[in-house]
Amino acid sequence: MAGKKRHWLWNTLIVLTVIVCLMAFAAHYKNWTRIEPDKMTILSGIYYHNLAFKDLNQVEWVDKIPPMVRLNGFSAFEKGKGVYQEFKDTLTDRKVYVFVDNFENQKIRLVNKDSSQLFLNMKDSLETVEMFKFFKGKIELQNKMSEGN
Repeated sequence: MAGKKRHWLWNTLIVLTVIVCLMAFAAHYKNWTRIEPDKMTILSGIYYHNLAFKDLNQVEWVDKIPPMVRLNGFSAFEKGKGVYQEFKDTLTDRKVYVFVDNFENQKIRLVNKDSSQLFLNMKDSLETVEMFKFFKGKIELQNKMSEGN
């Protein structure tokens, strides 16, 4: 008995679907960062945020992120990505950006001068510590520059 042969279109569609799923997984797998002299771009899948260093106001460690309403994004296993809004701040349009690769580790909380917040950590806790030191140095440099003017 000869086996039934599939049409080439279905085979192509299956292969393309698998490729798109693998690309989506790779894009959300970790936080991709690009540091430039005046800003940092954080990308995780379809979620990205440009963080201008001159607008940074505060950086601190937090163990847990506060309860929030998810505007769009996802939480799966130890990851959480997307745009959220705090419960206590539902009357205003302030967004909280979350790029957390591991909920069990400490997170960096960044506050901008417009009081928007960003929670960030990397898959590797040592990389997160280095990122915290980097942001702390940028804020101290901004403070020195503002005091000098």
